[in-house]
Amino acid sequence: MRLLIVEDEKRLATALARGLAAEGFAVDVVHDGAEGLHRAREHSYDLIVLDIMLPGMNGYRVCSALRASGDRTPILMLTAKDGEYDEAEGLDTGADDYLTKPFSYVVLLARIRALLRRRTLGGTPVLRLGDLSVDPGAQRVRRGGEEIALTTREFAVLEQLALRAGEVVSKAEILEHVWDFAYDGDPNIVEVYVSTLRRKIDAPFGVRSITTVRGAGYRLERDGGTP
Repeated sequence: MRLLIVEDEKRLATALARGLAAEGFAVDVVHDGAEGLHRAREHSYDLIVLDIMLPGMNGYRVCSALRASGDRTPILMLTAKDGEYDEAEGLDTGADDYLTKPFSYVVLLARIRALLRRRTLGGTPVLRLGDLSVDPGAQRVRRGGEEIALTTREFAVLEQLALRAGEVVSKAEILEHVWDFAYDGDPNIVEVYVSTLRRKIDAPFGVRSITTVRGAGYRLERDGGTP
């Protein structure tokens, strides 16, 4: 899953990005409100961590602008301000949750996961492809009733394929959503993850559900694959 952090305290933003990346999230970071609004409009994110006190455009205005344009991406607001009126203003502009600095990273992570579960449960049902089921809300995968353990990033790659089952998903599209904006490594990393998925969700069950479309990308079969 891909997150956007809009936070002008660079040390805090860097620490949050590192921690969340270690959890398997793809994380983009910007340090002012206008750039945060631009990035949120130009790219698809699963959640935005948004500071209120930002240069150029504060978090209230960023949140309000996104909601006015119909963007329903979950927003977790961060602020050094405290008090019920500040919290109410943040929620009234469309934020989904509110966390006052200083905060525990463990609590932040729990809030992020809760918002992601809430969004997924409300918008994306369990994806069933033959005997393969992909549950975005619980981040669980089963084949023939047997649960398959995947890392967060492995699940994110599979989810992108499952959401567009039967279609060809390009390497670039997978990279854009599963890896962060600043990723400049080998794009063949996608091949590594697809190969791992095949070993976990196909090989043990004697099926072939992920096919390579040469020069175009990958396709997850709608019927769960063939022997």
